[in-house]
Order: sequence, then structure tokens, then C-alpha cells
Amino acid sequence: MKPRLAREIAVSSLYQMEMNEVSASEAVDMVMEEARADNEIGLEVGELAAVDAFSRELVEAVHARKEELDRELAGYLTGWQVDRLSRVDRQILRLAAYEMAYRNVPPKVVVSEAIELAKHFGLDESGKFVNGVLGRMLRDKAAAAEPTASEPAAVRNKEGERSE
Repeated sequence: MKPRLAREIAVSSLYQMEMNEVSASEAVDMVMEEARADNEIGLEVGELAAVDAFSRELVEAVHARKEELDRELAGYLTGWQVDRLSRVDRQILRLAAYEMAYRNVPPKVVVSEAIELAKHFGLDESGKFVNGVLGRMLRDKAAAAEPTASEPAAVRNKEGERSE
């Protein structure tokens, strides 16, 4: 499967949902149909099904957690509000925030993929903007995961909670 293609379809679908007020399923159907018609996908049937399924999973999950993701992102948007972002940047940041919080994807991969999506879909400065927002988010998460000076790392479990 091609995860980047699935993410591109997910971002396009999230954008369609916002622009046209359609369901997640309808949005993915529209984007997939357009990609097939333009022969942009070029995948075999089995791989196409996997990309379609992963795209739907991402779109439905991001949509279901939209308010939560927006609250999270708001803390990292210095001088900006989520609803004032470009629609494309907003969808890319939501997807990245979702993948960081809920999927087992290395944070650097999430940031790299988001930057590439921003360069592909966004404006000239979108890649830098997305990188800045996600970079602040990563620094905060890394700082929160570090053990305190009085507590050695060995007494913390993988969630950062103290082990007894």
C-alpha cells in the first residue's frame, strides 16, 4: 500500500467535506472517483482497495475527533486561530495531529509527510508553516515525556507514568 497516496486522498476528502458538507464516505468516493477518472492512481486492484480503506479510516477518524484536534492545534498556532487557517493547511494539520496522537507512526514521519502534503496542496509558505506548528507540538510532547530531574527514566513506563 502507498500511505502517502492514502494521506493525499484523506486530505482531499477532508477538504471536500468542509467545502461541500458531505459525509466522509461521500467525500472519499468523490476523490477516489476523480483520481480514477484522471488515471492519477495507477494502482492494481488489491493495492487500490488498501489505499481506499486506509483513506476512509483516516478521514472518519479525523472527522470524528475534529473538535479535539482543533483544540490541540490551537495551542500551537501563535497569532492564528484554527478557523482562520487555509482549508488545506487546516486539514493537513488535523491529519498530522491525529496521526501523532492516535496512530503508531513515528513523529518525524508524521511531520515529513505533512510537510510534503503542504507543499503538494498548499501555498508557497504552507510547508514552512506546517513544519513550524508541528515542530512546536513535537517539542512540547518530547518535553512532557522526559522524566523530571529528581526521577530517573527507569521508573517511568511507556506512557510517561510513574511505575511502582
